[in-house]
Amino acid sequence: MKVKVLKRTGKELRFEIEGEGHTLCNLLEKVILEDENVDVAGYRQSHPLTSNPVIYIRTKGRRRPETVLKETAKKILQNCEEFQTEFNKALDNWEKKRE
Repeated sequence: MKVKVLKRTGKELRFEIEGEGHTLCNLLEKVILEDENVDVAGYRQSHPLTSNPVIYIRTKGRRRPETVLKETAKKILQNCEEFQTEFNKALDNWEKKRE
């Protein structure tokens, strides 16, 4: 995965993610927007087969957008780890019930 920064100011960040699609971008957008310091966040992808998505973040100025993005990535990883743990427990319980 390649990331290219297109615009960076104290309140705005626009970057392109090569080879990704709606799955990652929707997740990033949703979690970024959970931050109360974010004014606007979204992405655009002209065509899923011929273009790379561009993600845009604008904060209210109290936090830098790259800080928000880094914390978003950490939050997503924590959620994935929690899901994996709970899913494994559910599988174990299901197998025990079948015995």
